[in-house]
Amino acid sequence: LFRMQFLQILSRKPRKLEMLFQMRFCQKQFPYTCLTTSACTYSKKKKANSYEQVDQEKYKNLVYSVTSYKTSSQTPETIFEEDNLLYGPLDKHRHPVKDGTKTPKNWVPLINPNKRIPPLNSDSNLPRKIMLQKTKMPSVTRILQETLSPQQVFYLERWKQKMIAELGKDGFEEYTKNLFFQGELFHSALESIFLSEEMAAKEKSKNSVISGYLSSVEHVLEDISEVKALESGVHHETLQYLGLVDCVAKYRGQLCVIDWKTSEKPKPLLKSTYDNPLQVAAYIGAINRDANYDFQVCCGLIVVAYKNGSPAHPHFMDPDLCSQYWNKWLLRLEEYVDRN
Repeated sequence: LFRMQFLQILSRKPRKLEMLFQMRFCQKQFPYTCLTTSACTYSKKKKANSYEQVDQEKYKNLVYSVTSYKTSSQTPETIFEEDNLLYGPLDKHRHPVKDGTKTPKNWVPLINPNKRIPPLNSDSNLPRKIMLQKTKMPSVTRILQETLSPQQVFYLERWKQKMIAELGKDGFEEYTKNLFFQGELFHSALESIFLSEEMAAKEKSKNSVISGYLSSVEHVLEDISEVKALESGVHHETLQYLGLVDCVAKYRGQLCVIDWKTSEKPKPLLKSTYDNPLQVAAYIGAINRDANYDFQVCCGLIVVAYKNGSPAHPHFMDPDLCSQYWNKWLLRLEEYVDRN
């Protein structure tokens, strides 16, 4: 029995063999049970390491993640900086419910069910151009500007500060004035084209400032017909707001409120036009409630023209899409009314 135990210990670590000889051949002889106790002590130490009993193959990924763990180089400060870069500044206030989950309290249909459309007459071919009356009613533009979301305000302010850093304060003011002036010239040139004022249109098209914009919309103008209104004022009799519509005409056979926009950057998607779809929906609703117009509109079109002459992006809004943006517009209008 002693030989068998001796061979077992010999097959293990050398340190145990040395302990055995010290215990076996020391001056004071120990009882036989002492050797057995030594073997039991070794067995307990061996069982203490529970990781050896883990199924390495089954928990391979977990074991690797634990055994190869290294302290992250990130600190709370760097994590906050990364989040701020990716998602913007921390908003400590409770986020409002999204427009899609809310319904307007004072819902008014986009299409006026009580409006009567008279038969066509000889004057109906002439585009309407109604002067915008100065009243206490807020404009569509003002309502949208005063109900921007915190995210929209943040991005607009960041863009403004970036432009001021590049151009200076005076340079930025001059830049915005030029943009406004170019927009006015562009709209005036389009109006001349629709009114068949060929000489005026040719003169304006020679202007290098807007020649690129006019070249940009050439392919869109081919699909526009039966112009019914140009730069004409509209007001919603029930909801009490007003606005100035760029154009009402047929686009590929569908009567639309058309909004002409200029841009130096491409905007191939409707969402790239920000609040412009809400503006178009607001104008549609106003026309349908305005007694000055003997027709109703259910579609919209946003045309983004480019200064470099590249083909403009026409964004068509069908009746379903117009209805969706109409509901969003009603929510913005309610927010404006609550604030004022």
